[in-house]
Amino acid sequence: MTHVNTTAESIATATPTPVTVLGLGDMGRSLARAFLAAGHPTTVWNRSPEKGEDVVALGGVRAASAEEAVLASGLVVVCLVDYDASDAVLEPLAGALEGRVLVNLTSDTPARARQAAAWAEKHSLSYLDGAIMVPVDVVGSADALVFHAGDRAAFAAYEPVLKALGAPATYLGEDHGLSAAYDMAVLDFFYGAMGGLVHAFALARAEGIDGASLAPYLTTIANILPPIAAYTATDIDSRTYTGEGANLTMMAASVDHILHTAKDRGLDVSQLAGLKSVTDRAIARGHGPESWSSIVEVIAAGR
Repeated sequence: MTHVNTTAESIATATPTPVTVLGLGDMGRSLARAFLAAGHPTTVWNRSPEKGEDVVALGGVRAASAEEAVLASGLVVVCLVDYDASDAVLEPLAGALEGRVLVNLTSDTPARARQAAAWAEKHSLSYLDGAIMVPVDVVGSADALVFHAGDRAAFAAYEPVLKALGAPATYLGEDHGLSAAYDMAVLDFFYGAMGGLVHAFALARAEGIDGASLAPYLTTIANILPPIAAYTATDIDSRTYTGEGANLTMMAASVDHILHTAKDRGLDVSQLAGLKSVTDRAIARGHGPESWSSIVEVIAAGR
């Protein structure tokens, strides 16, 4: 692997630090604005040159080519629609990227992240793979969460700069696929919850309840989720599913009631039916007296 030319100590004390951003979609422009707001000279490039006028107006420098953009900075951040797009842009730039740190914040699967890391290793490049876990308007704020994984020395060298996107900059480990894996797991929860949220409003509307009347009570339920997440993690990691207070059989009965209510109102019940299928199979395998967490054993089995 190519040695990172800039040490952590020099980065931490040498501000501002030049940064290049490849890709000026909504998220790419948000990244560039965050670097500029933190005082880092920022060079930008996009395949469609008409994008990024707002970034240029803030002081960003538009490069005439991707190679010119890469050569302008020791830290190169790419954020495109997927790894097909980032691979197409980066493949011709392997020579220009030598001696620099490449941070890929493109969203895709863990497998694609590891493939990109293998390409970087083949070309002896210092490489970090990352995932942005917040909307564009949160990037650069105290509420931003950005994951990084891969080359530990590269992260240590540029951590002070990456904090411009969200502090702390969260390093997960040397496996380049970890950022995408955390991303997929968190979004699995998010989109499942969002599906349930919208379904709850649909059920309420079918019963003559307006959304504004229901929303405060949904917030009450949402507020109990943090401790539930903590003890569910403990249950799953230890594989001990003590059903104290509410076992799986009791909770599955509630799923059944919701399913029948939704069916009676003619709602789409595909998400609920899938959930009932999982709980029924878990109970059939003897998990009924255990906690809700025990359905992980059915999910992990794949059928």
